[in-house]
Amino acid sequence: MSHPTVPRLSILSASVGLAFLVAASAATAQGTSTSASPSTATGMKAGAGASLASADKSFVEKAAVGGLAEVEMGKMAQQKGSSDQVKQFGSRMVEDHSKANDELKQVASSKGITLPTELDAKHKSKMDKMQKLSGAQFDRAYMDDMVADHKQDVADFKKQANSGKDSDLKAFAAKTLPTLEDHLKMAQSTEAAVKGSKSASR
Repeated sequence: MSHPTVPRLSILSASVGLAFLVAASAATAQGTSTSASPSTATGMKAGAGASLASADKSFVEKAAVGGLAEVEMGKMAQQKGSSDQVKQFGSRMVEDHSKANDELKQVASSKGITLPTELDAKHKSKMDKMQKLSGAQFDRAYMDDMVADHKQDVADFKKQANSGKDSDLKAFAAKTLPTLEDHLKMAQSTEAAVKGSKSASR
């Protein structure tokens, strides 16, 4: 007597199970479609740094360390400089390069790049040598370094603005270049004034 009911229960169970699977599949598909956009965006951001050309990466790293050095050296010039012009130049370096560093950090972050937060061995060595100098000797050494450093900066930023692969980095370089060119002119005139005072003292 019980045999006829078994197939019906089996059929009912199968129907319910099939309905559940269809519903689950629909929910999964819907969930996938709604979450695809953010996960894709995250993937693009994470992969952006890897897609940068090596020359662009090199520019970012060099500009970041160089910017840090300009700020730290500028602070030192404010403390150790004996000439008012040198102190004023140092103050300008701190202000302008801090701003440029923040802008570069934002651009780099959008590319998935983490910038260095401390000086490399080369710049640390230079800082150590400057730290041992004082008075007019410090002024001359600091301004000599600033002229040479900003000549290199202008060349690097001009190259990036003209031939960089990444459009955001090109825009950053083009925007910052006029400031660096002003710095170079200031450095050259301040260096001349410092050397002039040296000649006058003889």
